[in-house]
Amino acid sequence: MSRHIAIVTDDPGWHGQQLRKAFNAKGYRCTNVSLKSCHLDTALKPYGLCIPGFEGSLPSGVFVRGVPGGTLEEVVFYLDILHAMRELNVFVYNEVRAIERSVDKGMTSFLLSQAGISTPPTWVGNNIHDAYAFIRKQLGSGYKVVLKPLFGSQGKNLQLITGHSDFADFTLYNNLFYLQRYIETGSEGAHDWRLLVIGERVVAMMKRQGSSWISNVATGGKCIPAVLDEKFTGLAKSAVKAVDMHYGGVDVMRDDCGTLWVTEVNSIPAWKGLQSVSQIDVSEMLVEHFLCSLQQYSDFTCSDKIGG
Repeated sequence: MSRHIAIVTDDPGWHGQQLRKAFNAKGYRCTNVSLKSCHLDTALKPYGLCIPGFEGSLPSGVFVRGVPGGTLEEVVFYLDILHAMRELNVFVYNEVRAIERSVDKGMTSFLLSQAGISTPPTWVGNNIHDAYAFIRKQLGSGYKVVLKPLFGSQGKNLQLITGHSDFADFTLYNNLFYLQRYIETGSEGAHDWRLLVIGERVVAMMKRQGSSWISNVATGGKCIPAVLDEKFTGLAKSAVKAVDMHYGGVDVMRDDCGTLWVTEVNSIPAWKGLQSVSQIDVSEMLVEHFLCSLQQYSDFTCSDKIGG
């Protein structure tokens, strides 16, 4: 088997550099691949798939660091490229079904709830009257409500609804509304915890202290070291299992009564902030798990072919 890894990204940046360094240390070379540059061509033998940098061949494995945004058709096409790789028995990390489940916050909330994992009450739909009914019910029970894009990350386009006079700008959300009860975290100000789960292990955890009611690092949140805690780690591992990921970034909030809530599970998490407050080498651990999973996948597909 070749030792050539595709890193799927449109912006390699720091994360791409760290992954390349870790893969190179294991004797693998890497090529950055944009899904925008890939295409299907059924006349192209033997694979029917064009991946820049892999003309006439396939990657040993694929590490997904980003899926571009766009229209529904564009996003479906980008995911189709990953599905096609999987159909050609190329190992994809995280698996494309896990990416689909987690990029869609509504499905993530549904899966967490079905698995019995504590996640804030959530409403998703496109009927604006029903959306306001959910908001009124939460406000009437003494809770605030967060309005989020169904697809989105890094704390962008979030709105906090604190009272009946607040105006919710639904025009940002393509007529699909994701509403979630806001978790009050007490007198410390907005904060949450990010845990990184790789395989069966939680390898790192940090506290994110927000400069506003949003605690994401991309919006100015401060990263604070945190000691792994059994209650947090058990919840994070269960959340990643519920969405069926190889690895994942899990966001956990603790309300002012001490109850833990999973608010998000990210299948393409950034880890620069987490690395800044951790003693471990996150990229190295990800690559080690990737290669171990790749070997297991190769052994499985090989035995399956022999058995067939």
